Formats: sequence, C-alpha cells, structure tokens
Amino acid sequence: MEPVAGAVLGVLFLLSVERRSAVLARDTYNCDAPLASSLPRASFSSSSELSGSHGPGFANLNRRDGAGGWTPLVSNKYQWLQIDLGKRMEVTAVATQGGYGSSDWVSSYLLMFSDGGRNWKQYQREESIWSFPGNTNADSVVHYRLQPPFEARFLRFLPLAWNPKGRIGMRIEVYGCAYRSEMVNFDGKSSLLYIFNQKPMSPTKDVISLKFKTGQNDGILFHRGGQNGKCITLELVKGKLTLLLNSGSANLPSPGAHKALSLGSLLDDQHWHSVLVEVLGSHVRFTVDRHTHHFQATGESSFLDLDNEISFGGIPGHRKSMAFPHRNFDGCFENLYYNGVDIIDLSKKQKPQILIMGNVSFSCSHPHTVPVTFLSPRSYLVLGGTFGEDKASVALQFRTWNRSGLLLATQFLVLVLHDGKVKLSLSQPGHAARDTTAGAGLNDGQWHSVSLTAKGNHLSVIVDGEAVSVAGSLRGQIDSGNTYYLGGGTPVSWWVGRANETHTYWGGSLPDAQKCACGLERNCLDSQYHCNCDADRNEWTSDTVVLSHKEHLPVMQVVMTDTGRPHSEAAFTLGPLLCQGDNSFWNSASFNTETSYLHFPTFRGELSADMSFFFKTTASSGVFLENLGITDFIRLELHAPAEVTFSFDVGNGPCVVTVRSPTPLNDSRWHYVRAERNIKEASLHVDRLPGETRPAPPDGHARLQLNSQLFVGGTATRQRGFLGCIRALRLNGLALDLEERATMTPGVEPGCHGHCSSYGHLCRNGGRCTEKHRGMACDCTLSAYDGPFCEDEISAYFGIGSSVIYNFQEHYNHTSSKNSSSLVALFREDLTLTGEMTTLSFRTTGTPSLLLCVSSFSEEYLSVILTPNGSLQIRYKLDRHHEPDVFNFGFQNLADGQLHQVKINREAAVVSVEVNQSERRQLILSSGTEFNAVKSLMLGMILGPLGADAATLRAGARGFTGCLSAVRFGPAVPLKAALSPGRPGSATVRGPVAAAPGCTQSAEPRAPAREATWRPAGGAGRSGPRDGGEPSVNADRRDPAVIGGVITVVIFILLCVTAIAVRIYRQRWLYQKNESNSPKHGARAESALKSELNMQSTGSESQKEYFF
Repeated sequence: MEPVAGAVLGVLFLLSVERRSAVLARDTYNCDAPLASSLPRASFSSSSELSGSHGPGFANLNRRDGAGGWTPLVSNKYQWLQIDLGKRMEVTAVATQGGYGSSDWVSSYLLMFSDGGRNWKQYQREESIWSFPGNTNADSVVHYRLQPPFEARFLRFLPLAWNPKGRIGMRIEVYGCAYRSEMVNFDGKSSLLYIFNQKPMSPTKDVISLKFKTGQNDGILFHRGGQNGKCITLELVKGKLTLLLNSGSANLPSPGAHKALSLGSLLDDQHWHSVLVEVLGSHVRFTVDRHTHHFQATGESSFLDLDNEISFGGIPGHRKSMAFPHRNFDGCFENLYYNGVDIIDLSKKQKPQILIMGNVSFSCSHPHTVPVTFLSPRSYLVLGGTFGEDKASVALQFRTWNRSGLLLATQFLVLVLHDGKVKLSLSQPGHAARDTTAGAGLNDGQWHSVSLTAKGNHLSVIVDGEAVSVAGSLRGQIDSGNTYYLGGGTPVSWWVGRANETHTYWGGSLPDAQKCACGLERNCLDSQYHCNCDADRNEWTSDTVVLSHKEHLPVMQVVMTDTGRPHSEAAFTLGPLLCQGDNSFWNSASFNTETSYLHFPTFRGELSADMSFFFKTTASSGVFLENLGITDFIRLELHAPAEVTFSFDVGNGPCVVTVRSPTPLNDSRWHYVRAERNIKEASLHVDRLPGETRPAPPDGHARLQLNSQLFVGGTATRQRGFLGCIRALRLNGLALDLEERATMTPGVEPGCHGHCSSYGHLCRNGGRCTEKHRGMACDCTLSAYDGPFCEDEISAYFGIGSSVIYNFQEHYNHTSSKNSSSLVALFREDLTLTGEMTTLSFRTTGTPSLLLCVSSFSEEYLSVILTPNGSLQIRYKLDRHHEPDVFNFGFQNLADGQLHQVKINREAAVVSVEVNQSERRQLILSSGTEFNAVKSLMLGMILGPLGADAATLRAGARGFTGCLSAVRFGPAVPLKAALSPGRPGSATVRGPVAAAPGCTQSAEPRAPAREATWRPAGGAGRSGPRDGGEPSVNADRRDPAVIGGVITVVIFILLCVTAIAVRIYRQRWLYQKNESNSPKHGARAESALKSELNMQSTGSESQKEYFF
C-alpha cells in the first residue's frame, strides 16, 4: 500500500485574521450587553443532542430547565453548538458553564464565526490557532473578553476537551452590541469616483479606512493620481495588499520611481479584512488587520498634492493607461471613509460628488462556493460517489505552500502534488500502474485548477487551463467507485463506529490520535508511518489491536484502501465484542446510618418527572429520595416492610400513590422501583407487581416547583433515613453517580455487597456466584459449561478413531499445590467414592458407540454405551470379583442424529438415570456401593479398561463418531480440559477432535442440520383426480349448478379436514422437537439479567407524553 508522503496543508489556510484598526476601533466600554439570553430557542442549533431535554435550546447561561444545558449524542471533537444572533453584531466577550448539576462540562473549546453560516473563520490570537480555556466544574462561569472583538452574525463553539468522567455539556452567553454597517458591492467592472468640491489650500493629512472581502486574488481597491504620474494606489496582488507610491519622477511601473509596500497574505478568503492608510506629507502609515508598515519618502516629495479626485474599486477608463492595465476589484467594501467622509452613504444618496460607474449594489451577497481548509497533514474529506458508474468527472481548485500532498484519491486513480507538480497515477486491475505529471511551481500559495474527466476508455486532465496528455489513456472500462478522498494524508485503513463516525485510531492509541499502538510507542517497522500496515513493504506486516473506547463501539465497518494496485494486498480479522456490563447499572451506594444521605442539585421535573432505581434493605422503612420546595415536594420511600409510597404536592395538596407487595420487600434482595409524574397522572411500579396510578385534578396546579437540594437515602431533617443499598438511580433518564458522591460523604460507602443473594441463581450448570465490587460473576471452573453464566455448552466433534483421556491423578498433582479443597482431594488413588453425578449430551448415528467410560486402579469401571440397536445401556462394576450391573434404558434408538441428554446420579447402590429431562428410571446395584481408586475418564475409541466386559470392549473398539457436550463426572470436566488452551495437561487428545459451537446443529461440522418436514396426508396438493383415474363421463348433467355446488362443498370439507390433521401433526412434531431440545434450566440467564435492565429502559421509553 502506498500512502501519500505529504499532505496539502492549505486549501484556503486561514493565516490572516481580521483585526480592527485603531481608527475604526470603537469604545467597547458599553459594548458588553448579553446577546444570547434574549434569543428564541430556534436561534440555537447543534451537531446533535443526547435527548430532547439536552437540546441546544437549553444552552443559555444559568439556565436550569430541560436537562440544564446542551449535551451532544456522542462526546467527541466533531460536535458543535451554534448561535444565530439574527444580524451582524459586534462581539466583545463570551462565557461558558457546564450542564446544570451534572458531571458534564467542557474544559477547552474553539470559537468560530461567520456572516452567512457557511464560510467560517476561527477566532485567533497573535496569529496562532488558539483555543479558549473552559470550565473545571458544572456550575461556575468562565468569562473571556475578546481582544480584539469581531463582527459576525453566527458563532459556533467547538469542544476540544471535557470532563473525562462525564460528557460534553455547555451553557453559553455572548456579549457585545449592535454594529453599524454600510456596504457596497463591485462586480469587477464597476467603480466609484469621489470628486472634491475644491482642492484644500494646505492639506495636512489624508486618512482612508475600509473593510473588504473578496474571493479574487487581484484588484484595485483605490487610486488617486497626480501630475507627472505621481499617485498612490492600493491593490490586491496575488492575495496580498500592495500600496504603490509613485513620486512622479517617472511613469509607472519603473522600479526606481516608486515604492511598493505589501502586507497580509491569502486575503482573498471571503472574510472581512480591515485597511487603514494614513498619509502625512512624505510620511505613510499602512495598516492591514492590525499589522502596520511605516514609510518615509526621500527628499521633499509629498503625496498630498494630488488631484482632487479618488476612485474606489478600480481606475476610471479615461485614467487607465496601457502602463497600468490592472483589474478592477470584485467583492465588497464596508464602512468606507475618506478623511471622515462616508463614501458609501454619499453613493447611496446619489450625491453629485460621487460618480458611479458600472453595476454597483449596496449589499454584500454570500459566496456560493465555500473553500475547505485542511489544518493538519492527517486531515481529509470523504465524499460519496456512485458505485458501478463507468464514468467520472471531478473539478477542484487548490492552493498550498507544501511541495507534496494528496489532492484526490479514487478506486482507480490518485492525484497528488509532487515536488510542486501535479502527478496523476492510474491503477487498473490487470495493467501496470502509469504516472503523468503536469504544471510546475504549483505550491506558490495561489489558486490552481484541476479538472478530470473519464468516460469509457478516454481520460482527459486539465491543469490551469492546459490539457495534459495521458499516454495510452484508459485500458478497458473504469469503475468510478463509491468513495472519493480529498486532501490531507488519507489513511489506508479506518473503521466506522456506532454513531456512523469514522475512526482512524487503533488499539493502544487514544481516539483522534490517528496512530496504531506502534505509532505511540515509536517502534513501527517504518518510522515514517504511525501503523505498520501503512508502510508500502514487500512483505506482510501486521498490527494486532484492541479497541476499548466503548463510546465508539461496536465496530460497524472496517475499510482497507489502496489494494487495487498489482501486488498490493490487505487482510483483517475482527474479533467478538466483549461487554462488561452497563456502568450505571451497578453504580451503587450503601447507607449505614439513618442520618446519612447523598445530596445532588435540585431535581428539575416541573411538568414531567420519572425516577427509577433498585434498592436492597433489611430495615422496615426509610426514605429513598426527597426534594423540597417552599410548599411543593416530591418523595419516594419504603413506608412499611411490604409497602412503597410515592408522594408529592404541586399546590393541590399532597397526593400519595402506594404499591403493596404480598411478601416483604426488606428481604435483603434487590427490588426495582419506578415512579412517574406528569400533568395528567402519577404512577408507581415495584418489581413486576401491578402498578398504581392516580389522575391529576382536572383544574389544579401542574408545575412542580422545587428549590432545595435533592436528598438520596435520607431527608433534610435527617429523620427516617434509609438503611441499605441503592443502585442504578436515574432521574428523567439520566444516571446519577452515587459512587462518586459516596466517596466524599460520611456514613455512606460506594458500592454494595451481597449481589449473589439476588443474582446467584443466574449461575447455571454448577457455576458458582462470586461477589465483585460492581455486580457479580459466575465461576465456571467446575462446570461443564462456559460463558458469563455457565450456559454455553462445551462441545466437541469426534472423528473416526479419535479419543480424549482425562487422567484424574495428573489433575490432582497439578492442583493439589494450589487448592486444598475437598474437590481436589476427591481423586486421590486411595479415595473411595460413595456417589457421583455424571452428565453428558450427544448426537450420533453410529452404533455400537462408547459414550463414556470411567476406570479405576482396582479394575472397577462405569461405561455408558449405545448398543447395536441404538438403545442406551449403562454398566456399573464396583467390585472386581462380580459381574457388572447392566441397565438397559428402554429400546428407543438414540443413534438417530438428534441431540440427547443423559444424567446419572449414584448414591451408594441407588442409581437414578434421566434421559432427555423427561424419562426417569432407578436401579439398585448388586456389584457394590463404592467406586474405588478412580483413575481416568475416557471418551471415544479406547482399548480397555482392564477387566471390562465384552460389550464395553466392543463399543470402545468402535469408539464414538459425532458430537459430545456438557460431559461431567463429579467436578471433572474433560472436554474443557481438552479444548481450552493453557489448561494443565490432564487431558490427552488423539485423532480428530475439534471444538464445536454446540451439538444442537449437526453431528458433523459443516453438515446441514437435519430438518423436520411435514407433508399433507392423503396426497394433498396433487393435481388431477384423487384416485388417479379418468374423470367420470356418465354423470347426471340435468342440474349442473346443484352438482357443482355439492362438489364445492365436498372439496371444502376435505380441505378443512386436511388442514386440521396437518395442524395436529405439526403441533405434535413441534412438541417432540421442543422436548428433545428443551434447555436444561429454562430461560437463559442473560435474559433474566437483561430483563432488569429492560425494566429501566422500558420505564423511560413508556413515559407518557401529552401534546396540546
């Protein structure tokens, strides 16, 4: 892959900053009125919003309604908050706050401004790209006075950094005053001529001031001439302002006769720039955007004794000569003054001293074409194309001072700037790459045009109006592709996150760093690149990464580019998304005394409020949360051991909603509470009990007015406090960080203990619940299953001749030094087993088969086999001197390719057997009651065990072909030991044994699952006569209508009977299928845990809203 070495740093790089001159500067002492507070909500807009209550309309300073500020959907550097002031205003200061009462604030931001809302300019200070310091908490105000101020209608705040423990949150204010503006627009052919009434007798000083903006890099701003070629002219030349001073000793443009002063750069950027020219005799002071140049002419030459007229926007035709063939100005002037005279005002009033030539208007239109600025070598723009098109047409203009950089990249071509020249690289499948260059010195900071057209096998390229010859043109049809990359160093790979945003960082790298881990650690194979895979090497390179920023996950798409060239390849694999749970779901606090509580900012639920949380307690009563007003209040409490109440007052008197439970709620288990109140009703729900609802009075008060702090776990009076745990507290959909507040509050501890008492039942199949700081986890070490809740069966496909042998003695030797529990000591050689539990599931079509065999050092054994007719047979031999006990479990053929489960539980001489969770039998052993000196467990083809009977040996020699899963003997799980990497070497695998996703699909990998099908009985669906014979020709035709009706009725009855029979048959088949495939423990544990998460989300989504 071949990334572009450099990058185009400037398509309109904003180096010039609008500066107000000293003469134009106003007294800003009184220009500090708040401008945003009086604006309607529609004047605020944003890139996105987290919810309706987090919209930009709530972003006024000190505003508390809604969620108390603006918060975007995703917190990243691509978000913005915008204000429309309604008209151009002078802006002198800005102020910011975070989101009210939250952990959301912005610590650094950029400020941009615009006249029309399309062409933006970044506020800068001292010619540097400059960010504003933001907030360090949510409620303090950070005020910043702008030096210098600026004029704009639109402002845009771009967050750069924010509280790492929260989100982006902003409330803002803008300060300034009204701005008076007079404008005139020149079309490149027009001008104004100002003629003095009479020439002053003793001129002392000339002062010319104005603002201008244009998209053209050349043009006359003003000109005043005199005798013998003496003149003073201000001209825009290649984006710079040049003041030409001619002393009159020779004609222009002789270099010895004039002085040229140049200031500014890239002034043709469609932004306003200020100009001030002051002439005093031979002294000249020239200022552009607060940058000043002083000049003094030699001798006694003066630039004041010129003609009594001055032209603006160009030189009148009768004054222009071949020696001065310069272009007129194309753009806008603002506030044009000559020695204090308002030239634009005189022009608008058509005063006689003003001569208007050409098409001059007195408003400034916004540009139709808006440039794009690439501020770093890694910046780029992605545009969508039309996939499958055999033609393409692209035209663009660029300017830069960089000698190299990417201009355009598509599926079949790359257009770059290389050594100041345009280089076109064509890459078509099956053909060698071809390069063509054009132009020279194109990195001069001026605009240059490139157009490209491809259709069929023809390609044309034009650079600055000159056609470029492309050798051989295209070879075969082209595909324009569906993506175009413009500017910057386009990465050759990126991924798309959940909000459909593009990310170029990889594992081990911070977001927006655009580096892989080796780039941050500076150990990439090629130091020029920040990822190994970006280097164009002749051998394979790789980057192994882990993406862990959950705000961007999951990965929706991975893109690899630059693989269309010959001998260029790329490959990637994407692992599973591993989730560790909802952070707020386990966010909890423990309240240890009745006088302890957590306090938060006032709850804002004037017209609509919803609250939800989990609690756990052994106390008989206690207040969960309370917020007070002058007379209004809202409260949730455990009023009695089996009673939760929701009470509030909005001015109509107290209203109480109560839910009573048939069992006590102070049982030290988690219980869920959700309360909601709006202008129509109030409701309360506890766990999955029936909810209670109270309607609001029809003509009563509706607004809940609170002013105290929100108390959680207690009250303002420190009475009736809550003893226990509260977690996952949400108010109006926002999670409160209980743990953060608990760390700094006496009597309250972050986190809760005892999660296993409520959620331990979710650990299935022998899994053990373990407590964690946040939540619980299932330990599946002694389970034949795996996964978060020990529900994922460990399965393996056994090929012909394969086997797994699990050695109990090796297992004991490895674990005895690490674990002294009785489970480990279970398999010592001299230990006697008086009982054990054996489980397994299988799917096969082969008979006879050995499903499982456990041997001992004393020639005792247990074998589970399928006989030649497919029936299940269990053989116990617990005494070497006796024949084995043989238990035939019916005569059903279990080698039918379906999944079957077997559970064997032995207690002394009593053996209980269960097949497919439905059929159960019991057997009394006669060979003994103790299993002595257990040695090994064998699956598949074996030789032995020693002393085994003929049927076991015959089945062992045949082995097992198919799928085995959930194999367990006591605490031993042989398949987990055989298939899990890094486990002790207690299992030996021989032959083709491969991990399988589960035995419910097929007995062989890649084999299609056996489908259960049904067909209508009696040949339904056939065409023609039902008996296959010829239709009758002797039927009575005297009344065909009656006969036809009878036939119709008979056919209808037959179809109904057939449909009923089919439905009964299908229900029987589904019942049998569900019986054979029914899960061992009912619903999955994930569903049980997610149901509690869903209770919260459902509560939020089902919140009732009323519109009028």
